[in-house]
Amino acid sequence: MQPPINLPKPPGWVAEFRAFLMRGNVVDMAVGIVIGVAFTAIVTSLVKDLLNPIIGLLVGGVDFSNIFVTLSGQHFDTLAEAQKAGAPTLNVGLFINAVVNFVIVSFAIFWLVKVMSKLSHKEPPAPPAPSKTEALLVEIRDLLAARK
Repeated sequence: MQPPINLPKPPGWVAEFRAFLMRGNVVDMAVGIVIGVAFTAIVTSLVKDLLNPIIGLLVGGVDFSNIFVTLSGQHFDTLAEAQKAGAPTLNVGLFINAVVNFVIVSFAIFWLVKVMSKLSHKEPPAPPAPSKTEALLVEIRDLLAARK
């Protein structure tokens, strides 16, 4: 039989940190962040791959991702060419994509919170039934009122 191994006692903050991580709201927040990242990827694809081409077609065939200003004064046909050449650019179209993403995510979150608050709204609990003493007092009160 081997003697037990005496491990050093962990610092006090380790237990505190473990308790912090295991609290419900921290775990809920982590799950929310993971779902938010996945949701953002879906919205980004929605905006980039579906909405922007339709909006671009409606406004005359504009590709928002290629709306940019080259700060060096050189001319490039696409943003990819300008970035490959290392030219400094103001990416106006990419900013427009980000704004559209933000509006869609905000709108979706607004409706999600609205639905969740309706689902979680509970009726206030019914008042507790009167105790035996209170019921007896009410009965005495009613009898006295009936005598008058």
